Amino acid sequence: MNVASTTDRLRALSGEHSAHNYHPLPIVIAEAEGAWVTDVEGRRYLDMLAAYSAVNFGHRNPRLVAAAQRQLERVTLVSRAFDHDVFGPFAAELAELCGKDMVLPMNSGAEAVETALKTARKWGYEVKGVPPGRANIVTFEGNFHGRTTTIVSFSTDPDAKDSYGPYTPGFRTVPYGDVEALRAAVDEHTVGVLIEPIQGEAGVNVPPSGFLTAVRELCTAAGALMLADEIQSGLGRTGTTFAVEHEGVVPDVYILGKALGGGIMPVSAVVADRDVLGVFKPGQHGSTFGGNPLACAIGREVVAMLRTGEFQERSRTLGAHMHGRLGALSSDLVRDVRGRGLWAGIELHGPARPVSERLMGLGVLAKETHATTIRLAPPLVIDETDLDWALDRLEIALKD
Repeated sequence: MNVASTTDRLRALSGEHSAHNYHPLPIVIAEAEGAWVTDVEGRRYLDMLAAYSAVNFGHRNPRLVAAAQRQLERVTLVSRAFDHDVFGPFAAELAELCGKDMVLPMNSGAEAVETALKTARKWGYEVKGVPPGRANIVTFEGNFHGRTTTIVSFSTDPDAKDSYGPYTPGFRTVPYGDVEALRAAVDEHTVGVLIEPIQGEAGVNVPPSGFLTAVRELCTAAGALMLADEIQSGLGRTGTTFAVEHEGVVPDVYILGKALGGGIMPVSAVVADRDVLGVFKPGQHGSTFGGNPLACAIGREVVAMLRTGEFQERSRTLGAHMHGRLGALSSDLVRDVRGRGLWAGIELHGPARPVSERLMGLGVLAKETHATTIRLAPPLVIDETDLDWALDRLEIALKD
């Protein structure tokens, strides 16, 4: 008699009782530490995805776990009806890391993007003087900023957008990397340009050299806010604290999330100067869990870890090594390799799902995106030996 494995039984439960909004690899993880995870059958795998950059500092990073445990023993939630003793320090330290004045904390990345959109519109009406109801925000093809109704309204991905209308108006979408199209889209009623400095979900698309500088210059000339969605690209992923730094660009608004929560809980934030975030008055925007004590304690430790530059340097050095090896791949399956730091998109000539599954069979976890691209984003704590081990297996998977 065949007895179903623990993996099969747990996957059957998920399949029966959860909505099928994801297509996960056939693995059920039970434990994790650093760059490695272990499934319910006791098999170990090297994590080359890091929860889409949410686990930049590794699974169960000791410093972050200790910070969370200390806070768990004190207070975890008071809502924003009261202040708590971790909130002010977190806001001040994150603002300093970004070189800005103020922080508006939220929870998920999508909430932070929604907050940034509301900020830009409110700023546009109350500071720039745009006539009521006329504000527009420019976005880019291939974008991925979340899955709320407003955000999918300007998505160009049918899977993310179709069947969710009617859609929120007020957005103009232009090709990513096209300066002239952006110039044509911006007018006197443009209040913001929302951009991922590197598009993650689209396949780790790096913009043409000089494009971020052009976005900054166009925003300045038009009196519009440059809104940098650094939820995936920020906090060390590309070899700098923020991906915009590769062109020396300073946006008006940073949108942060994922790694800000240390892989322990959702923590996000919008960070800007006082003349931008100062448009909010009590009662005009909020979140019960945003800026809660546990989130702030973890976020403070993340900021402290980034302050040393250690993780940015690891991403820069190991990323150069990884891209050197990826650039030397000899496989008829590979069409293109893109990325920066410890972040890469390997675009294939055919479907990427079979390669993801072969990699899993070889002990490496990565995931396809947009059907034909394998995305790699290992935790920044990975060591070079483990990274090479994974890349060796990638070469094998691409030859099968």
